Amino acid sequence: MKTINKKHSGQLFAFLTLLLVIALVSLVGWIVIKPEPVILQGQAEATEVRVSGKVPGRIEKFLASEGMHVKKGDTLVFISSPELDARLVQATSAEDAASAQNQKATKGARAEQIATAYEMWQKAEVGVRLAEITYNRVQNMFKDGVVPAQKRDEADANFQASVATAKAAKSQYDMAVNGAETEDKQAAAAMVNRARGAVSEVESYLSETMLVSPIDGEVSDVFPRQGELVGSGAPIMNIVDLNDIWVVFNIREDLLSKIKAGTEMEAIVPALGNQPVRLKVNYIKAMASYATFKATKTNGGFDVKSFEVHAIPVSVVEGLRPGMSLMVDYEKLK
Repeated sequence: MKTINKKHSGQLFAFLTLLLVIALVSLVGWIVIKPEPVILQGQAEATEVRVSGKVPGRIEKFLASEGMHVKKGDTLVFISSPELDARLVQATSAEDAASAQNQKATKGARAEQIATAYEMWQKAEVGVRLAEITYNRVQNMFKDGVVPAQKRDEADANFQASVATAKAAKSQYDMAVNGAETEDKQAAAAMVNRARGAVSEVESYLSETMLVSPIDGEVSDVFPRQGELVGSGAPIMNIVDLNDIWVVFNIREDLLSKIKAGTEMEAIVPALGNQPVRLKVNYIKAMASYATFKATKTNGGFDVKSFEVHAIPVSVVEGLRPGMSLMVDYEKLK
């Protein structure tokens, strides 16, 4: 009997041991093959504005440095451009010359010239009267037969010439009084406007040598150094708007069933001590083909495209900066 009991006890122990081994193997297998939780990782982005000038020149002085907070309209940098200063002098001189010509055309002849023209006209009128009297005398003498027809014709020709001379003198006087022609005055005025436009153009370029901040924000990058030459349109510094931050996720399309425009989700920011942040999806767009996950066709799979998803914080998050990571537990999405 004792032998039988020992045999039964050994079988029971072996059976329990087998059950324990099976349980341990099952537990280890469950742990090993347990699916990892899906965590969506995104990165904070912000609006960034590049500051650049229209004119080439040399960096004269910086009034802002990296990390400095600036307001819209604050002066950031001065650019020195001697060539523009020289062009301004040229344009201003051309404007002065055009203005002088315009004043001359508008004012007309000098007072001395007008007086001279008037005296010449009066002199011609005296000649007309004298020639008329002489002609009348010769005409009477011709009727009386005292002088031949030749003398009468000479007196008549002299009279007609005096009249023509008087008319020409009167025209010269009128021209001196009236000044330049209307077309000449309009041309002179147009030249003044053209010269002023050239001055305004140079002044507008000179205003670009003092660059100001287009937005409120923080200077994130400064590219050239003081004293360096910069070309037209060359980037000088970047300003980031920390009040306009969003989060970018790259998500496979098989995970988009819970994510749509307007979806709200809870994220944590490791850089801020796992601070929770409420986000709202506002943009979804398919990424380029290089972001596609290629599947094995023979296994019945399909190519999974990636989508770029933007989400904005529902409320202001103090300390959130571009480049910080945000983590979202996909299983908690509704």
